[in-house]
Amino acid sequence: MSSLSGASISRRRGNANVRSERRFVWLMLAPALLYVAGFFAYPIVKNVVMGFQDYSITTFYTGEAPWVGLANYAQVFASRVFSVAVVNTAVFTVVSISLQFAIGLALAVFFHRKFPLSVALRSLLLLPWLLPLLASTAVWRWILDQDSGILNQALGFFHLTSSAIPWLSSPSFAMISLIAVKVWVAVPFNLAILYGGLQGIPGELYEAASIDGASPGQAFRFITLPLLRPVIGVVIVLGIIYTLESLDIILGLTGGGPANSTDTLSTLSYLESFERYSFGTGAAISNIIIVVSMIFTFIYLRIDRRPAQ
Repeated sequence: MSSLSGASISRRRGNANVRSERRFVWLMLAPALLYVAGFFAYPIVKNVVMGFQDYSITTFYTGEAPWVGLANYAQVFASRVFSVAVVNTAVFTVVSISLQFAIGLALAVFFHRKFPLSVALRSLLLLPWLLPLLASTAVWRWILDQDSGILNQALGFFHLTSSAIPWLSSPSFAMISLIAVKVWVAVPFNLAILYGGLQGIPGELYEAASIDGASPGQAFRFITLPLLRPVIGVVIVLGIIYTLESLDIILGLTGGGPANSTDTLSTLSYLESFERYSFGTGAAISNIIIVVSMIFTFIYLRIDRRPAQ
């Protein structure tokens, strides 16, 4: 009997310790959970609800936001500007991601080889990512100015153009200029993440491949890319999300113009919310951006589960 009672007491103590550990874990997690709920979950839920309401500037005075169902989404999809913004968003995202990833990967591979001043040069390349984006945008607006911009002055000095190019005021060049600035800002992020991924690949693999007669291209294809795949997935997914939500660069350079040639879903949401004060319609467009971002995230998670070839 004494042994049985001792075992039951031991089990009770064990259960009490487990409960105590669980309470301690939840106590430690509570600040992070409250932060996520207050600053991430609540705004997203509120934005989703606003997308189904007639939420306008009068709501701040009356406190009333009538439920309109899918009327905001119907208004968005019926808009001619929406279709233009979708195409612009797709072009801006695909071209920007392709260029910034390709350049970032090339620079990461280049700096992976040790040479003098590599650390200093890599640090300098991080400056565009560290500078305040509004300040960078203001500088680029001056550089790309048609009349007094240094780029047109340099092209004219070397007789590469016969007249000043309207980089920001022409529908033919505005999107090109936006993509160029976006790539300039995003390349350091790609470089930093991809370079860190390359640092985690054992050098012995390349030595063994070299002994087996593999060329640098084959080593890159069969060693670097497969082992770098998780990092590549993270870089591309985050790049897509950041590009879809790009607003400050577009507002700072073109404001969505000229003639809606650089309007994207993010600028359209901003226009509806803070210029037309149709917060319900702006929230509906923001919800579309959220859904698109989630789709790409789920695709990445699905692909990441597959074993490397």
